[in-house]
Amino acid sequence: MKTITHITNHAFYAAALATVSVAALLMFHAVVEPQITHSQVATEDFTIRQTITAESSFLVPPSDISMNGTINGITGGQATGSTQFVVQTNNAAGYRVDISFEDNGTANAMIGDESGSLALRNYDGDVTGQPSRGYTPSTTAALFAYTVTSSTTLDTADSFLHDGSTCNVAFGSDTVSCWKAPTSSVFEIVNRDSSAISGATTTVLFNVTVPNAAFPVPEAETYTATATLSLFNL
Repeated sequence: MKTITHITNHAFYAAALATVSVAALLMFHAVVEPQITHSQVATEDFTIRQTITAESSFLVPPSDISMNGTINGITGGQATGSTQFVVQTNNAAGYRVDISFEDNGTANAMIGDESGSLALRNYDGDVTGQPSRGYTPSTTAALFAYTVTSSTTLDTADSFLHDGSTCNVAFGSDTVSCWKAPTSSVFEIVNRDSSAISGATTTVLFNVTVPNAAFPVPEAETYTATATLSLFNL
């Protein structure tokens, strides 16, 4: 009888231990399950965008010009002068530069500083509003003209490009050969079709020629013309 009771007690203890073990296992599963369930990570992509605008500016602006040397008023002579400007742009389509001359209320861009003399006339060699191939001086009148060249030839507007005989030729040469009369209305001198991150250089060259015994005879004074360059994105 004592043996049976001993065995019964062991069986009871074993059953109790099993019950406790199962309960503990269930509790552990209940605690761990949420962690297992939420261990998966969801992903979402998104973008960050910033717009950069096209900008063009004069990295080096044109400077004032004093023509090289003086000209005799009666026996005549010739003088030239030039200015350079550099345009910087991040615009892939490029830029355009126009030139215009101050409207003095007269037909001439260059007038005498003191007397208002109009003896230095605007160049009269234009061909239907376009530059002429080669500079054609007058035998009677003093003339003022300009031309354009660029460090990259095709930056120069077509009007100042030539094929050896005619100006206003696309993809031509700009070897200081196409001369234009100054006008108060804007005239395109540069048209570049690409960006210029480090800058693109253009030169504007001016010419004043006074023939012997010009009429009218230029007064002995300094003559001044004022030009304006306007820069646009294409």
